[in-house]
Amino acid sequence: MDVNHGRMVKKVVVREYDGCRDLEMVEKLERNCEIGSRGGFSIITNMMGDPLCRIRLYPLHVMLVAELVGVGEIVGVVRGCMKCVGTGLEAGNVWIGCILGLRVSSKHRRIGIGLKLTESVEAWAVQNGAQHILLATDENNIASINLFVLKCHYMKLSSLAILVQPIDAHAKKTISNGVKIEKLSINQAVLIYKDRLGDEKFFPADIDAILNEQHSLGTWVSYFKEEEWNKDGEFLSSAPSSWAIVSMWKTYESYKLQLRCTPSVRCFYATLKQIGHNVLPCLRLPLACQLPRRPFGFLFLYGIHGEGERLSDLLKSLWYFAFSSARDVKDCKAIVSEVNYSDPLFAHMPSTSCIKDLWFMKRVGGAAMRDDKDLDTMRPRMHNFVDPRDF
Repeated sequence: MDVNHGRMVKKVVVREYDGCRDLEMVEKLERNCEIGSRGGFSIITNMMGDPLCRIRLYPLHVMLVAELVGVGEIVGVVRGCMKCVGTGLEAGNVWIGCILGLRVSSKHRRIGIGLKLTESVEAWAVQNGAQHILLATDENNIASINLFVLKCHYMKLSSLAILVQPIDAHAKKTISNGVKIEKLSINQAVLIYKDRLGDEKFFPADIDAILNEQHSLGTWVSYFKEEEWNKDGEFLSSAPSSWAIVSMWKTYESYKLQLRCTPSVRCFYATLKQIGHNVLPCLRLPLACQLPRRPFGFLFLYGIHGEGERLSDLLKSLWYFAFSSARDVKDCKAIVSEVNYSDPLFAHMPSTSCIKDLWFMKRVGGAAMRDDKDLDTMRPRMHNFVDPRDF
């Protein structure tokens, strides 16, 4: 690939990441790719010496770099992984490729490197059996949206809200006196998720592997004390009339964030989640000041589901329980979750800082998308089981 750079024409080759030779340059590229807006407060991803940490938990994954031929400089990077998910359609489970962490050096943008990296990771996914490619980006990232929609022909699938609550050691989050919270066994959680969410869009087929992973802290249900359930049996066989469930994933040991700010701080994007260029969310200054000026981690809440009446009390109690749990963990400075804007549960989530996260998808592997109607059955109520391995 030839690119114009000033008065010179330079060749760029896309190849697989080599940890021995590329680590230092990739980390430098990541540091230099500011994630923020208007030159204000930004948070820079700290991969802690492991650029593969966001995809390593997937059995099939790849990381590609764009290198200037003859110079040896890494000017772009992208990550990809494969996952088997449910579609909510008659076709059942399908293999999808996911694109994460696309970065291009600020000095080499708008010359086709991002497009080349995207096409290369798409080709890798197709070679490994992907039927769809899925990615996400912040709604304000116009450059990424134009790349994915206009040049790569992705179609908007859904809009999700990323919720962030900074941990304040002095803040009080009180669980309702009428609510009880119990931890489920992994087997109980697997049965609930498969029964209630197994037919949802993009529900991971390997849910048991996720819940058994060392980064998973467990799964909890909340219900009203006046109702009980048989804790020795399956939850659903004696479930209360109203209940809510959430699982928790720890990121504070394997994935931390390095903050950097300027005096002209107005707002910043917190990259507590990144499935694309940059995501998460624009916190206003009072909240920003609560976050530490050093590396920190966060607790991710996923698998959110609820049934029955008075769900607000049940979901808020789980949120406050997670808040209290995170407050007692070293270097865990926030709790994060992601919920579809169209999901009825969104109305019951606690009021926190959030931003819209746009998800895009396209059909690949020889099955070209015919028109927008092909996605109509995929759009309604995209599940709340955002795969925590993406973090």
